[in-house]
Order: sequence, then structure tokens, then C-alpha cells
Amino acid sequence: MADEDGHVDGRFARGAKRRAEIIEATLAVVTRDGAAGVTHRTVAKQAGITTSLSTYYFATLDDLLVAALTSVADTYSAKIRAIIDAPGDKLTGLAELIAETAGPGRERALAERELATLAARRPALRPVARRWREDIAELAATLTDDPTAIDALVAASDGLCTAILLDNAPADPDRIRLVLQKALAN
Repeated sequence: MADEDGHVDGRFARGAKRRAEIIEATLAVVTRDGAAGVTHRTVAKQAGITTSLSTYYFATLDDLLVAALTSVADTYSAKIRAIIDAPGDKLTGLAELIAETAGPGRERALAERELATLAARRPALRPVARRWREDIAELAATLTDDPTAIDALVAASDGLCTAILLDNAPADPDRIRLVLQKALAN
């Protein structure tokens, strides 16, 4: 936060940095141990802080999990928004994004998938967990006005991401694009 003279409050900046570090530590724990491994204690240990500091920034475990899932969802939402807004073949853009699940984006995608699955049991996570599906539906709506085809593209995207994570093998964006195109076919 800045005061009326435009000076940034160092406490606010440090607090935002600490929150981000705790969120990153949470994602590291999810990646390493799964969502069930997330506790304030395990996150604090991963972040190199005290448990009380973790609970100062995130009072409940749900607060912590929502913040971690939001961090990942924000990244994916921005990427999908860029695909929607860019000229060119949107299915190719989506196929390339999905293929990242097998490459450098694997750890984030795995954490997101873990947390999204946990949302089935933890209602606080559901609104954020739905964002991926909503974003893909928005992208699909730029390609078709058929609600069934939109649902099919969302389901295919979800399934492809899951399959890529399970196979833990390189993903072929051209093949993914063909599957996505088939989902849109009437």
C-alpha cells in the first residue's frame, strides 16, 4: 500500500511476499505429498517459518488451500484469456497449454489437479476449482454456440490433462488438437 505521497509501506510488501512464500510452500507440499499432506505444520516447515506465522496469514486450512488453488487457477486463467484474445487457432493454443502438463507445467498442473479433486470434499475450494472448466467453456464458446459441443470440449480438456498426468509421458500437441477438434464436431 502507498501513502498519499506515493511511498510504499514496507510492512505491506513484506506481508505480501510472506503470503506468496507460504502459498509456494503449500504447492510444494501438495506436489510432494498430495493435498492430504497439507497442514499448517508441514507448510510452515517447507517455508522455513513457524506454524504460528502460517496461521497468522491463513487462519484455517481451507484459507491456505483456497489461496494455493487460486494461485494456480490465476495462472491458467491468464493463459486461457491470452488464447481467447489472440488471433489465430484457439484449439492449437489450448492443445499447447494442455501439452504443458507433461512438460515444465507438470508440477503446477499436478498440484492444481490434487486441489481441484479435494474440492469435491471441501466446499470452500469449489468456486476456484470450477474456474478451469469455466475458462475452457468460455474459450469453447468462441468456437461454437452448441452447448453440447462446449461441454464436450470442457470434458475432453479435463480428461486429456488427467491422462497426461497419469501417463507422465511427453504429450503431442497435434494429437491433443485432433481430440479437441473431435469433441467440437457435431
